[in-house]
Amino acid sequence: MAGELGVRVAIAGIRGLPVRALSRLAGRVARQRLPRPVLRLMIRGFGRAVGVDFGEMRDPVESFETFQDFFVRRLRDGARPVDAGADAFVAPCDGAWGASGRIEGGSLLQLKGRPYSLAQLLGDDEAARRLEGGCFATFYLSPRDYHRFHAPCDVEVVAASHQPGTLWPVNSIGLRGVDGLFAENERICAWMRLAGATGAPPLCLVAVGATMVGCVKVEFDDLVTNRGAERPTHRQYTSPRRFTKGEEWGRFEFGSTLVLVAAPGSLELQMPAPGTALRQGERIGSTRSV
Repeated sequence: MAGELGVRVAIAGIRGLPVRALSRLAGRVARQRLPRPVLRLMIRGFGRAVGVDFGEMRDPVESFETFQDFFVRRLRDGARPVDAGADAFVAPCDGAWGASGRIEGGSLLQLKGRPYSLAQLLGDDEAARRLEGGCFATFYLSPRDYHRFHAPCDVEVVAASHQPGTLWPVNSIGLRGVDGLFAENERICAWMRLAGATGAPPLCLVAVGATMVGCVKVEFDDLVTNRGAERPTHRQYTSPRRFTKGEEWGRFEFGSTLVLVAAPGSLELQMPAPGTALRQGERIGSTRSV
C-alpha cells in the first residue's frame, strides 16, 4: 500500500509540473558548450554513476563538444554484431524487454493486468483493426544505454506520424501510475514493410518520448518530438526510404521506449520475461512472408 501511495503522490506532483517546457529546457542545457575539462568530468561522472561502458564507444570522451554529443554517441565497429540470418528479426535497440505478447481486443499490455488501446497508441483505428491478433513488444532504454535505434530487418518506411501528447516518465512510477502511458506520451510512429513486399505495412515501431527527453528524431523525415506541436502529423512516402537490417533510423536524445507492433502472420517473436537485457542486432524473432 505504501508503495502505491508513493506512486500516486509522485504522479500528482509530476502532473503539476510543466514537463514539456522542462524537457525542452533539458535538451537545450544538454546542447550547451561547456569548458572541455568540466564537460569531461560531467561525462565520466555520469557514465560511472549509471554504468556506461566507455570501452564500446567509437569516439573518445575528449572529442565530445556537448553532453548531448555523448548521449547520442556512436559505437565502435563490431560492438553490436547484427544476426545475418536471412529470416532474422533483430533487436532495434539496446535496453531491456518490457511487456510483450499477443494483440487482443485492440489492446496491448503496459504491465501485467494493465491494458491500453492500440488505436490510441497509433492514432489510427483502421490500422489497429488490421493488427488484431498480431504481436507486440516493448523495449526500454535506460540512461546508460546506447540511444540510437536501428532497422530490425530489411524494411521500407512507407508512412509515419507524429502524435502529440504529454511527457510522463516511462520508469516504474509512470508505468504503475498512468493508465495508457504510451498512448498518452508524445511519439513518432514509423510504418514499415519488408523490403520488396507489397500491400499494407505489417510492422510499426513507435518511438515514445518521456519526461526530460530532449527529443526523438528520425533519419527519414524532419518529424521531431517536443517542439510544442498540438495536432498530429501524418506522412505517406511515394518513394519509401529503405533501411537494411541493422541500419540506423532514429535516436532518442535521452532514454525512453520503443513499442513494436506486428500484423498477424508477419513475425514470430521471442517473448522473454520483462527486464531481460536486450542488445541491438541480436536475433529476437523470425520474419514471415505476408
